[in-house]
Amino acid sequence: MATLTAAQKREQARVAYDAFIRSCPTNQLLDRISDKWVSLVVSALAPGPMRYSDLARRIAGVSPKMLTQTLRSLERDGLLTRTVTPSVPVRVDYELTRLGHSLAHLLTAVKDWAETHFDEVRAARERYDALADE
Repeated sequence: MATLTAAQKREQARVAYDAFIRSCPTNQLLDRISDKWVSLVVSALAPGPMRYSDLARRIAGVSPKMLTQTLRSLERDGLLTRTVTPSVPVRVDYELTRLGHSLAHLLTAVKDWAETHFDEVRAARERYDALADE
C-alpha cells in the first residue's frame, strides 16, 4: 500500500465533502456564509474597500459587536483583509480577497433577488395566510 502525500490526502478529503452531513466542514462553512450579516458585509464590500464606520452606516441595524464579530470571522476565513493605517485616529480598511470576491458574486445575486422579488413573496405570504385563516 502506497503512502499518500499531504496533498493527496487533502484531495481525497475534498472529494469526500458532503454539506448534508452536519459534521462536515462544508456544512459549517455554509452555516457561516448564510448568515444575514455575512451576506450584507460581503455585498457591501464587493465594489471596493470600506472603513469600519462606512460599513456600519451602510448596513442598517447591525450592532458594533455583531459587525466586529462578522468582520473577524470573514478575515479568519480568508474572505477579507483588514488594513490598519497608523494615523490619528487610526484608519482601518476592509477589503475582499480574491476568495471573498468569488463569494460576493453569489451573495450579491441573492441580495438582488430578494430586493427584486420581495413584492411577489409578500403577496404569496398574504395568500397563504388568508387560506390558513379560513
